[in-house]
Amino acid sequence: MAKGKDIRIIVILECTCCVRKGVNKELLGISRYITQKNRHNTPNRLEFRKFCRYCQKYTIHGEIKK
Repeated sequence: MAKGKDIRIIVILECTCCVRKGVNKELLGISRYITQKNRHNTPNRLEFRKFCRYCQKYTIHGEIKK
């Protein structure tokens, strides 16, 4: 069994374009994806280009705090 903290953790990726625009979260929403990362291999925050259904284009989705 794993000792201490788990190596693989679940992270949430959020559209950075929607956040910067100040979109009303209740009405439109913000595009979010859930994924896993290995804490030892990638200690810094993840960023991926994913499709945002609210912006209708591929944008950068960055890791957020839980």
